[in-house]
Amino acid sequence: MIRNHALLRLLLAAFFLYIAWPKIPEATSGASLLFWGLWLVFFLLCAGANLAILLQLQPKLEVEQKEQRKRLTDSH
Repeated sequence: MIRNHALLRLLLAAFFLYIAWPKIPEATSGASLLFWGLWLVFFLLCAGANLAILLQLQPKLEVEQKEQRKRLTDSH
């Protein structure tokens, strides 16, 4: 269920990028360049987070804690 939601959010973000991409080169003022720069950073953060969910990337600490818990439960 979570992976389905992550995939849908990733597709939605890609759709928004598809819609916005033609407008980015038209940015001429400093404010518009700042807006599009921040928009692209936000897109990359959203896409990266959802890709991490899809690929089930976990921080190393969490993986090590799970392994320690598993060793403790197996030894008892």
